[in-house]
Amino acid sequence: MSSCLEEKHSRIFVTGPIIVGAGPSGLSVAACLSNRGVPSVILERTDCLASLWQKRTYDRLKLHLPKHFCELPLMKFPRNFPRYPSKQQFISYVESYAARFNIKPVFNQTVEKAEFDVASGLWTVKTQDVVYSSTWLVVATGENAEPVIPDIPGLKKFTGPVVHTSAYKSGSEFANRKVLVVGCGNSGMEVCLDLCRYNALPHMVVRNSVHVLPRDYFGLSSFGIAMTLLKWFPLKLVDNLLLLLASFSLGNTDRLGLRRPKTGPIELKNVTGKTPVLDVGAISLIQSGQIRVTQAVKEITKKGAKFVNGQEMEFDSIILATGYKSNVPYWLKDNSFFTKEGMPKTPFPNGWKGENGLYTVGFTRRGLLGTAFDAVKIAEDITDQWMKMHGPLSSSNVCSSHIIHFHFNKS
Repeated sequence: MSSCLEEKHSRIFVTGPIIVGAGPSGLSVAACLSNRGVPSVILERTDCLASLWQKRTYDRLKLHLPKHFCELPLMKFPRNFPRYPSKQQFISYVESYAARFNIKPVFNQTVEKAEFDVASGLWTVKTQDVVYSSTWLVVATGENAEPVIPDIPGLKKFTGPVVHTSAYKSGSEFANRKVLVVGCGNSGMEVCLDLCRYNALPHMVVRNSVHVLPRDYFGLSSFGIAMTLLKWFPLKLVDNLLLLLASFSLGNTDRLGLRRPKTGPIELKNVTGKTPVLDVGAISLIQSGQIRVTQAVKEITKKGAKFVNGQEMEFDSIILATGYKSNVPYWLKDNSFFTKEGMPKTPFPNGWKGENGLYTVGFTRRGLLGTAFDAVKIAEDITDQWMKMHGPLSSSNVCSSHIIHFHFNKS
């Protein structure tokens, strides 16, 4: 039963699926559906497409993988784009993608609650001013919806700036400063590299073991090499070959304070989702001392940090390169398909479909390749149901993606 608050909201019935999130994941599903003649409505909490890329990424960001591994379904990158497109090039690609498939999200719609109503057999999605309902709900908010802020003792005591990488744009803001960078993933490494361009002195905190691989080896993408070898050889052998290439290219990273996990990089990624770092120059700066590697932080002080080895240092600024998390548990109610961390309980490649018309995209821990895989599967499945409900697709029953039916409550 709807609450009194919901009765005051406008109510909209969507003939196709409701897609929550206008990032690459949501757009991919909408495009695949549009290509099959099925309408959809995307709800986006911000005022733009791919808001993570547009609002929460640093200026020097490029795709970590070659562009052909990052294409969205049904549309390639422009030929004149480099192998690793820049942030702005990727954003322009996403905007062109939406235009090509006539995808027009409803912006500034923050989903506060979504739940399945057994009586009606419909999903009800409540935003700040509208209640939408549909037979299908596609969760496309992804793995990286909210910044992770670690609970480090004393963090609030620090008198200098504390910035998460979601708010970091350029090292120019930290020129000539001594900066503590918490996190040693791809973001942490690249932020350190960027800081060095502006004569800052970054100290990178390494709390756990980490795989670092060269992004390219003799002009070939390490990821591309791995994907090719996996067609012919077992995973453990490919992992060993990648580590051998990394040793030749980067040397023994253990000596730099970057301990390698016992599990190989691809196996670790498949099991835990932890992505290996693809080096674009940070390792050489660690070797030269321009980037310092530190142990885990025990406590933040007013002017710096105490480390677990007993050392204490002063810093001008702290940057948290601690990643992101799913926000699904905050708004998707009474659903057992997701874990408490907001990830599908069913692992890839079968985590794209739940019950009662629920679908998920962008949760594979396999980047845009996983997104494309899921988007195609979702579109195929929904189209089959659509055809049973509406008959074979033809010019008379194909709707554009923005057509919906409006129903307003009487007041």
